[in-house]
Amino acid sequence: MNIESKRARFVTIEGIEGVGKSTQLARMSKTLSGLGIAHVTTREPGGTPLAEQIRDLVLHARTEELPDAAELLLMFAARAVHLKNLIEPNLAAGRWVLCDRFTDATYAYQGAGRGLGADPIRALETLVQGTRRPDLTLLLDVPVNVGLHRARERNAGAGLELRDADRFEAQRAEFFERVRAAYLARAAAEPARIVVIDAGAPADEVSAAITAALRARTWIS
Repeated sequence: MNIESKRARFVTIEGIEGVGKSTQLARMSKTLSGLGIAHVTTREPGGTPLAEQIRDLVLHARTEELPDAAELLLMFAARAVHLKNLIEPNLAAGRWVLCDRFTDATYAYQGAGRGLGADPIRALETLVQGTRRPDLTLLLDVPVNVGLHRARERNAGAGLELRDADRFEAQRAEFFERVRAAYLARAAAEPARIVVIDAGAPADEVSAAITAALRARTWIS
């Protein structure tokens, strides 16, 4: 195995609500642990104490309206903190980073869902990330009605009602149709980085597809 194949990887998991990102992130972490691969799991927005405080500003509705432009800027503020204090140090130390959402989500949710477009996101991406991009993005995909149904069942199981949903979960189906379309468009534009996985399949099959994507790149045996 050459040095390049051994270097730490930055892997992100994306998708609309209800696709099972948290479940598959935990399963991928277990797979890497079984192979003795040092790694950390994290999420966006958030991932560090300060970034989690910014996450709270973004996700929880308040009496004062949060403009779409402010939401976008907060996403990148949290990302800048996350990169500086968690992602880059771990990659530099040789640990893989598995992240629940990253900048593809910003293009999908703020760019398409909120209608802000790609240009301001692209500029902020360059400012905050430099050349840092995920080595691999796993896009878990289901139709919007399936994802929203799963999300409602998940929230009901946790004793949450619609009024308790975060600012994104409370959006209408049309919003998530735009988000999903943007995700799929990005996957079509970057097939070498973004692997689309049918998240409507049983969880074991989804996990197998994720493992196959890692093996196809000879990152794991």
